[in-house]
Amino acid sequence: MSELRWDPVGREWVITATHRQDRTFKPPKDYCPFCPPRDDGVPTAVTESDFDIAVVENGFPSLQENPPDPAVDGDDLRPVEPANGVCEVVLYTSDHEAVTSELPASKFRKLVRVWRDRYRDLGAREEIDYVYLFENKGEEMGVTLQHPHGQIYAYPFVPPTIERELDSSRAYHEESGACLFCDLVAAEVAAGERVVAENDSFAAVVPFSARYAYEVHVYAKEHRPSLDDCSVAECRDLGSLLKRLLVAYDSLFGFEMPFVMATHQQPTDGTGEDYAHFHLEFYPPYRTAEKLKYLAGSELGAGTYINNKLPEEAASELAELVPERAE
Repeated sequence: MSELRWDPVGREWVITATHRQDRTFKPPKDYCPFCPPRDDGVPTAVTESDFDIAVVENGFPSLQENPPDPAVDGDDLRPVEPANGVCEVVLYTSDHEAVTSELPASKFRKLVRVWRDRYRDLGAREEIDYVYLFENKGEEMGVTLQHPHGQIYAYPFVPPTIERELDSSRAYHEESGACLFCDLVAAEVAAGERVVAENDSFAAVVPFSARYAYEVHVYAKEHRPSLDDCSVAECRDLGSLLKRLLVAYDSLFGFEMPFVMATHQQPTDGTGEDYAHFHLEFYPPYRTAEKLKYLAGSELGAGTYINNKLPEEAASELAELVPERAE
């Protein structure tokens, strides 16, 4: 069962997906549903004996192309809708044991092209308003399948975090005639003290108001509403920069850094061309090698984040670990 329930207080949709209680949870080491098919005939999500990058349907989707009818009847105050949409899994490699930061830069460049193609194809569907490319990495972020992978959710609405961001950028554009993110990234590059890495097309920075100790945002330097608006050269630059950033993350504490990676870009409902700005946001939970940042009362209850580290110090630490080139 999956459905959309409207929260009239927060003014946002909440997905109820009861079938996900039964999704695969830390399977035995000799079985992975994202690996190529096994010799013993046990099926997996892929059909090829080997692959470079693969996109497969999520076996336990929160959103479905043909969702069931809602379990309850809504009303004017509390509407309920079928959970229309698409959930996909992007498998970065057929190698179950691969460390993502150790994959060649060419793999990251291909991944960016896959993201762009899925954004374009899913966004062309009439029922889809936002295509969200993301990754949950590490058990600390709730990951139960260790095969290197990310995800794609194609929503029938614009998610609330994205909507608030777009509201701010739209207001800034109406007041100044400029893109909020264009001005932010230009100011950060000019100042330099929070820049972790950059190339011709993209800049990775610890934001001025970072919520996590080692939070990093990767911004297009030019105004690009979505990944689909980036040129071939810009997509290559993005892949190269992502490789360098992940090397720095894994070098910071000497282990694979867990994180949530979120892509923010233009909705596919046709709005936001002048003020949406493509970028990625990384939220790692570690504030030291031994200490995690837990979201607690102030963050979850009041929505006010408390960061235990100066963004300038975090940027300096990461910048020292970024390789000059992506190999």
